[in-house]
Amino acid sequence: MSLTDMTDEKLTELAEKVRAEYDDLKAKNLNLNLTRGKPSAEQLDFADELLALPGRGEYTAADGSDVRNYGNLKGIPDIRAIWADLLGLPVELIYAEDSSSLNIMFDLVSWSWTFGNNDSERPWSAEENVKWICPVPGYDRHFTITEHFGIEMIPVPLNEDGPDMDAVRELARDPEVKGMWLVPVFANPSGVTVSEDVARQLAEMPTGAPDFRIVWDNAYAVHTLTDEFPENHNVIRFAEEAGNPNRFWFMASTSKITHAGAGVAFFASSPENLAWYASHAAVRGIGPNKVNQLAHARYFGDAEGVREIMLKHAGSLAPKFKAVLDILKDRLGEYEVASWTEPTGGYFISLDVMDGTAARVVELARNAGIALTGAGSSFPLHQDPNDRNIRLAPSLPPVDELEEAMNGVATCVLLAALEKLDK
Repeated sequence: MSLTDMTDEKLTELAEKVRAEYDDLKAKNLNLNLTRGKPSAEQLDFADELLALPGRGEYTAADGSDVRNYGNLKGIPDIRAIWADLLGLPVELIYAEDSSSLNIMFDLVSWSWTFGNNDSERPWSAEENVKWICPVPGYDRHFTITEHFGIEMIPVPLNEDGPDMDAVRELARDPEVKGMWLVPVFANPSGVTVSEDVARQLAEMPTGAPDFRIVWDNAYAVHTLTDEFPENHNVIRFAEEAGNPNRFWFMASTSKITHAGAGVAFFASSPENLAWYASHAAVRGIGPNKVNQLAHARYFGDAEGVREIMLKHAGSLAPKFKAVLDILKDRLGEYEVASWTEPTGGYFISLDVMDGTAARVVELARNAGIALTGAGSSFPLHQDPNDRNIRLAPSLPPVDELEEAMNGVATCVLLAALEKLDK
């Protein structure tokens, strides 16, 4: 029965029961963490073969170059071809760089801020004001980058097929709006995947700023929780067909596929955007770690090899996601105090609790030894106007710890809701 439909007597009875459960929870002196979407040790072990690759005497890329030496800003063709196949992109439009796509995203914003990009009339720093569209709930590290540069962030709702396009189209007409963050496949934290229709609308829509960019951060392009892989839309082609060839900065990486901080990141875009990127990247450095790129290419073999590895990850992750969803349904479903996403890929579950209680849920959990991502973290400046969203990260703990943590979280959600109702 919904809490709001309960009689005062039933609410009081439930409140006594939940407070007793919370006292028992605190008495356990737990130390559990659901804050970041880190791969588990089991997942990291899948890629231990990499530690012996490419191997002594193995240092020649497919183009005949010696990967031990300087140069080749684009990265070696071996790994670029694999990711081009995975993403459905022409290999000539994709660069393979060092481990972090976040580093590339920071560079792109930083260089646009300092110099302007290839469609800018002036550096963004010279503009009177710069704004950015931020679908919410979204990725906190994206928002941290634009916050770092003092860019005004404007939230728009993220629907089941992508961002609210009525809101996006209206905002994009403003010449002060220079860009937009988006995780198009298995979005962080909701697990939403952008439809082809929305992707085409983003490619086609008019913008007030000629140098408007969409950061298409395809971080979870192959991160399925099932035996089916998502379709990855070639938005670079969509944009070219729409007459807006430079619209997308397209990212991907081997993060959460091999070893964290020791992988390969990819940047794909139009030829003009790539030339602009290279003009600055060539000053920043002489070339990426091509030995590591060759190791990854040998480890994967081809695109199908990547998919086979990702099915191993799905086998590790899916039981954890099921455990979280089962507990949420069993503990909270009947009371109608929360809703949550049920993703088929990615690394997170987005939990919406009773309005005005998310911060209290996080506080209650922390006091019971369960660390959650801070309330509002999935919103610009950590400001959730409804104080209801919490990002859950099931990947790192073993299932038994995860179940204990989630039962504790469910108790905290109920207790915060009862407090909100003055019970």
